[in-house]
Amino acid sequence: MDRFGVGVGLLARMLVGGVWVVAGVLKLPDPNDNVRAVRAYDLLPESVVPVVGHALPVLEILVGLCLLLGLLTRVAAVVSALLLVVFVAGIASAWGRGLSIECGCFGGGAGPAVNAAAKYPWEIARDLGLLALSAWLVRRPRTPWATDNRLLPA
Repeated sequence: MDRFGVGVGLLARMLVGGVWVVAGVLKLPDPNDNVRAVRAYDLLPESVVPVVGHALPVLEILVGLCLLLGLLTRVAAVVSALLLVVFVAGIASAWGRGLSIECGCFGGGAGPAVNAAAKYPWEIARDLGLLALSAWLVRRPRTPWATDNRLLPA
């Protein structure tokens, strides 16, 4: 693997993994805020909203830790990419339906937000950037200092 690819892979693992851990940890203190955030998007049946709201921070932390440690990197990157596609679709849907809510990406209950429509493009751009890095890791999961290198030899 060339040096550029190695560098991008390591950077992708650290950046995406760090973002997931931070997002999940910031949501842990108030599970009810997470449920309100999921509910605010008005996309899921009410019966699954609490399950998603409570499970999402745990999943984010697990995906982030796997990426940071380089453990099951390809699997974690696939889950990361799927989550990011869902988040982009959710934000785009809120924007398209004229909802003015906080994204709830890093905690908070996704309550009403002043000028949320101006923030949506930036939130989508951020998530698309993280999606591109996750896709890189799906394609090229081998990176330096990854646990996978010891557990799953090439």
